[in-house]
Amino acid sequence: MAAAAELKLLEKSLGLSKENKYSAQGERQIPVLQTNNGPSLTGLTTIATHLVKQANKEYLLGSTAEEKAVVQQWLEYRVTRVDGHSNKEDIHSLLKDLNSYLEDKVYITGNNFTLADILLYYGLHRFIVDLTVQEKEKYLNVSRWFCHIQHYPGIRQQLSSVVFIKNRLYTNSH
Repeated sequence: MAAAAELKLLEKSLGLSKENKYSAQGERQIPVLQTNNGPSLTGLTTIATHLVKQANKEYLLGSTAEEKAVVQQWLEYRVTRVDGHSNKEDIHSLLKDLNSYLEDKVYITGNNFTLADILLYYGLHRFIVDLTVQEKEKYLNVSRWFCHIQHYPGIRQQLSSVVFIKNRLYTNSH
């Protein structure tokens, strides 16, 4: 999914009524937002953070200094590790690492829903939608987290719903 499309989904989920105009620059199609009263903003996480502040939902950026740093860390992870990867080996390695990380967490930053959950969900959607039942079971923690986020009000919107089976079919998937 193009970054501009993700940013439009984010705008809608944040309840922002004024649609912004986005363009893309460079080979990697980095999103650019031209603001009305200032310089243009460049980059998915920069623009997403701006939109969260515009919607007065700063809690999505973290509530403590540590949580804010963790949100920034995962936004950076999204851009550096998730974006641009398309080969199956890279994706499975990424999902394996994320699966271990999510073992004792409800959300990416721990116990609070943040912008990191939203952008990671949007970034991973194209990969998770293509996973087999066995692969979803192999990455059980990612599947649990992903299913939870896709049912969070206003997040999924027109993205296809990914089906997860509640009862495990394969017992030797790990």
